[in-house]
Amino acid sequence: QVQLVESGGGLVQAGGSLRLSCAASGRTFSSYAMGWFRQAPGKEREFVAAISGSGRRTYYGDSVKGRFTITRDNAKNAVYLQMNSLKPEDTAVYSCAFTSGVEITTIFGRYDSWGQGTQVTVSS
Repeated sequence: QVQLVESGGGLVQAGGSLRLSCAASGRTFSSYAMGWFRQAPGKEREFVAAISGSGRRTYYGDSVKGRFTITRDNAKNAVYLQMNSLKPEDTAVYSCAFTSGVEITTIFGRYDSWGQGTQVTVSS
């Protein structure tokens, strides 16, 4: 089982940037895809981004494409989400997730482990 801990959330003004980190432990990390999801109050969980085990392939949700970048450092067992040009509608709890599959997936149910989440609040 993989344990995930997110950090880096906070309060930022619209147009600003934040970098989220996700530290993983408990299992060989580099072989497996990772993802970020977010959930705002009263809304369904939304796929944000995913990255393959090697880091060579990435995929983004339409609402963040061109503004967010997902990367990983397998030597540090970490995944990152660089968020630029933030908008108030990006306000949510952001969670990283681990899948024991090797392929990138946007499907929530295919992820096996989740972090506790970190709050991102974007003020207008």
